[in-house]
Amino acid sequence: MTLTKTLKRFGSGALIASLLAAAANGQDEASSADAFNIPDNVSILGPSDPNLRKATVKVNGTVITGTDVDQRVALILASNEAEPSPEELERLRLQVFRNLIDETLQIQEAEALEFAVTPEEVAEAYQRVATQRNRSLEAFEQYLISVGSSPDSLKRQIEGEIAWDRLLRRNVAPFVQVSASEVNELYERMQSSVGTEEYRIGEIYLSATPATREAVAQNANRIVDQLREGGSFVAYARQFSEASTAAVGGDLGWIRLEQLQNPQLEQAARELTPGQLIGPVEIPGGFSILYLIDKRQIGMANPRDAIVSLKQISIDFPQGTTEDAARQRVVSFQEGVSQIRGCGEVETKAPDFGAQVVSNDIAIRSLPEALQATILELNIGQSTPPFGSITEGVRVLMVCGRDDPAPEASGPDRAALLSQIEDDRINKRAQRYLRDLRRDAVIDYN
Repeated sequence: MTLTKTLKRFGSGALIASLLAAAANGQDEASSADAFNIPDNVSILGPSDPNLRKATVKVNGTVITGTDVDQRVALILASNEAEPSPEELERLRLQVFRNLIDETLQIQEAEALEFAVTPEEVAEAYQRVATQRNRSLEAFEQYLISVGSSPDSLKRQIEGEIAWDRLLRRNVAPFVQVSASEVNELYERMQSSVGTEEYRIGEIYLSATPATREAVAQNANRIVDQLREGGSFVAYARQFSEASTAAVGGDLGWIRLEQLQNPQLEQAARELTPGQLIGPVEIPGGFSILYLIDKRQIGMANPRDAIVSLKQISIDFPQGTTEDAARQRVVSFQEGVSQIRGCGEVETKAPDFGAQVVSNDIAIRSLPEALQATILELNIGQSTPPFGSITEGVRVLMVCGRDDPAPEASGPDRAALLSQIEDDRINKRAQRYLRDLRRDAVIDYN
């Protein structure tokens, strides 16, 4: 990962707080809590919910209004397929409110150090976003308004992103140094690991203290339920994870399980197959939800990169077909498919039992996760079990050819490892930088 990519990770505007806050504070909270000498039984003398803050708020004199929060929330919801529950929406509003405070602090810091972002820079970046969406400026602004957001809200997010990137480039990155011996040591370890398994894992981390453990556990379980019902892991990680991977959808990249540095997480991840989810797993300091994106052997070809030639044999059901009639049709379909001896007979025999045929070459990893493991086990001329429904039709896939991928390189080169170590150190210093900005801020809640 290059320095530019690292800085982009920290320039996610509305998501910046979840990217940095907990990773900076989580590990030392428990060890420093005793210094406050707080009794176990606490009696709240003021309002019972200190998190229930109503805009406006002044951050070093800059006002954040309820409209600012509403428009930023609308922008996030527009890119999220899942409809949040009222509880999730309230948590999202609170997270956005915190993110706007951080964004304001970043913009103010850039201005104080004479690194201010100009309107021309914001306009140029805004134009690029519109172009990436294949829209004219006018159409893009109409779209933002139609979803309940506004051009000003997105431009403010862009300004915060550029400001934070600039601060990290000038105040953090130049002071990060990595020695050649560190790079060489890591490189030798990587070379010796050829053939061992490597995992690409997504994580959602929620910090907890003894006082908040129960509430955080309930929240983690709600998130898992939503994910199992089809929620986007990437979207939930961006909004709720308190790990430094939040800005990239929780993606840890390719790692060995030892890098998780936690026996519970290592064991949980080892039992997963690609596409599976596990959690919440309680670990020191909070809870983790893990999602296995993929796994491979270092230096070996990844079988999911194979290109397979497939023939899809399918049947549809007329509207109004009963379940009994559909079941009988599926039985006949299975019998018909079983009589096909290899791909050469598909086109001639499929019409005999009313099936249609479509041929295509496709990478195994681009298939739905539920089919990938099945396809990997098939030989030429074999087909999957039937899958589908009355509304979508029932089909099988027959393997007619396979081009296996070439072996992968045995890990990154020294230049890539140098960049990786630098990125990690920039990450940690950025966390401390934002934490210091928060500590010095004058924040007036109305």
